[in-house]
Amino acid sequence: MSDAFHVAGRAGLIAMVCAMVGACASSGTIVLLPEHDNRSAAVAVRQGDKEIVLDQPYAAAKATSLGPRTYRSSAQEVESQFGSAIAAQPDRAATFTLYFVEGKDEFTAESKTVVDQILSEIAKRPVPDVLVVGHTDAVGSDPYNDALGQQRAETVRAAMIRLGIPPGDIRAISRGKRAPAIPTADGVAEPRNRRVEIIVR
Repeated sequence: MSDAFHVAGRAGLIAMVCAMVGACASSGTIVLLPEHDNRSAAVAVRQGDKEIVLDQPYAAAKATSLGPRTYRSSAQEVESQFGSAIAAQPDRAATFTLYFVEGKDEFTAESKTVVDQILSEIAKRPVPDVLVVGHTDAVGSDPYNDALGQQRAETVRAAMIRLGIPPGDIRAISRGKRAPAIPTADGVAEPRNRRVEIIVR
């Protein structure tokens, strides 16, 4: 692709703005935006056989006939050139974690306080899409934990429906013990793995 940018992320999550939607042609510009949580991020920009890495907030590259040219952008430039495109993007997903009492689909006391935050985040979005993912610790068999994870996810989904979230906006799935937050040996009870993750898009 000698006349277009090829972009590949190197670290963390990246935010990019291109002058053209879908592909950045020879007149394209890529700007690495700062992460909302101040994590470091980087993006590799390739034009033909030339590659550069943008690894600082507002580092930018512009396609030229001689290859990508780097420069330092700014919040003001991004707003003036790409403000309407950024405003049209959906909000980033928000993730919440609720923890459960061992072997049950009952929330811990601390997790009960998070529910209002979740409802507030859902209310901000005109067309919310909510994914509820049930997890367990490593105690018990795979089938048992798959069922327990699903039960936990369905419990959260039902509670959200009772609080007024339309059923069609919420999906519930189970990962059982396959995706622990804290890796342990099989059979080890770990409270931080007994959880439901709620992803609000």
